[in-house]
Amino acid sequence: MKLQRKNRLRAISLGAVAVSGALALTACGSDDTSGGSSDNSSSSSASANASSIKCDDAKGQLLSDGSSAQKNAIDAWVAAFSQACGVQINYKAGGSGAGVTSFNQGQLAFAGSDSALKPEEVTASKKVCSGGQGIDLPMVGGPIAVGYNLDGVDNLVLDAPTLAKIFDGKIKTWDDAAIKKLNPSAKLPSTKIQAFHRSDESGTTDNFTKYLKAAAPADWKYSGGKAWQAPGGQAAAQSSGVAAGVKQTPGSIGYFELSYVADGMKAVSIDTGASAPVVPSSDAASKAIADAKVVGTGQDLSLELNYKTKADGAYPITLVTYEIACDKGNKADTLPATKAFLNYIASEEGQGKLAGLGYAPIPAEIISKVRTTISGLS
Repeated sequence: MKLQRKNRLRAISLGAVAVSGALALTACGSDDTSGGSSDNSSSSSASANASSIKCDDAKGQLLSDGSSAQKNAIDAWVAAFSQACGVQINYKAGGSGAGVTSFNQGQLAFAGSDSALKPEEVTASKKVCSGGQGIDLPMVGGPIAVGYNLDGVDNLVLDAPTLAKIFDGKIKTWDDAAIKKLNPSAKLPSTKIQAFHRSDESGTTDNFTKYLKAAAPADWKYSGGKAWQAPGGQAAAQSSGVAAGVKQTPGSIGYFELSYVADGMKAVSIDTGASAPVVPSSDAASKAIADAKVVGTGQDLSLELNYKTKADGAYPITLVTYEIACDKGNKADTLPATKAFLNYIASEEGQGKLAGLGYAPIPAEIISKVRTTISGLS
């Protein structure tokens, strides 16, 4: 109940942020969006004095797209940065696949992706990043919550094999023996399970299925990736669409960032083999991310997560969202604003906003490398 109450308050506050932070971008070739006035000059100086945001030479407009998992964080960051610096930022949150594609077509100042760039995507980025390439900057951590809507069941424990069978359509009702075994005291109905997945290419899908592949290899036989591969189930676009489907559908289950768990939904606790099932939280995700390894080369800081962790209190279904930018060859008209915004969200102040929104800050050792890399963008 505390989780529901917390998320209800978060939803209210995020709604206020979304309204106050809505910004319009009218650039050639971009989609028209509606939003608030770009005249923030009257409050900019006061806001800047109240925070450590450094605007430097930031000006103009930035167009970005990508991960919908980080949208609630981006909304809060954009509201603060735009008020302080007067820069308009339109983040479309069309999904990681759309973000990477648009970035490699030269349409964006930066993109957000819940999966690191693949080799072929790095190669494509070299056509846009003159003399350089796209690099991965880990910026937002967080648990991928498995949200469910099942009346009368306030606490639900599942493990990787059971989740794999549910999302593969092999477990069809909530009173299945495998679910009963994990929840002996729960009153599980014979309701049909409605499993929701992403219809668009998504880094959240990529990370969720990486967990299923790693932790339940005997039950999840698909190769994985940003596109959902298992047959059946209900499809919806973006994290918000999957969350809305679960919220509106009794007997349903789906995966999305923890900040999308709201009224009508609860989050599954994961049995990892540790001393107790793990509830998704910022702290639990941070424990998992701290075990990650930097596997990128050069300026790239892509991470390898341990989806099979059995450490007490470590939540295994965790993602890291990367901001993707050119290490060299950024457009001269957007580089100052891009660097200033990325510097802000990687700063102690920017990272400090994450836990209150249901995300996990990037561990200190990694985020310090991110800050150094951003300072060298050109």
